[in-house]
Amino acid sequence: MLPLSWGDSDAVAQAAKDLECRVRQFAKTIRDKYIAPPRTTEFAILFLPTESLYAEILRRPGFFEQLQHEYHVTLTGPTTFTALLNALQMGFRSLAIEKRSSEVWQILGAVSNEFGKYNEVVDKLSKQLNTAAKSVENLGVRTRAMNRKLRDVEKLPEDTRKFF
Repeated sequence: MLPLSWGDSDAVAQAAKDLECRVRQFAKTIRDKYIAPPRTTEFAILFLPTESLYAEILRRPGFFEQLQHEYHVTLTGPTTFTALLNALQMGFRSLAIEKRSSEVWQILGAVSNEFGKYNEVVDKLSKQLNTAAKSVENLGVRTRAMNRKLRDVEKLPEDTRKFF
């Protein structure tokens, strides 16, 4: 490729077109090689190593969005790479927390269901204990009644005492 002069607008336009074509080829290669859901994420990152190259690509209207839409590739430069990785990390953490919280809700639902069954067993046991307590109370009443009868038997009539 020949060095460009700013006065040669045709050469500048061709170089810009070649740059877009090359970045598009990289995006396609990345998509085909690295994006394979569910084993990978549904997107990839194309790192542009200099800020000037990154700025030149962003200067093209709709090109960034086209790469995201067609190839599922996001462009990043040196200053935005760390911020993008931090945002992705936070997103993945939030996703993990959300997944874990749904598991917790399922466990709480199961515990709530079991607690209802537990309460039914406690009510049944309470009724059985009340029945047993009433039976013991009735035994006490019967015991006192038998004791009264036995006391009556122990008392001999006055006229039978003379014989002894």
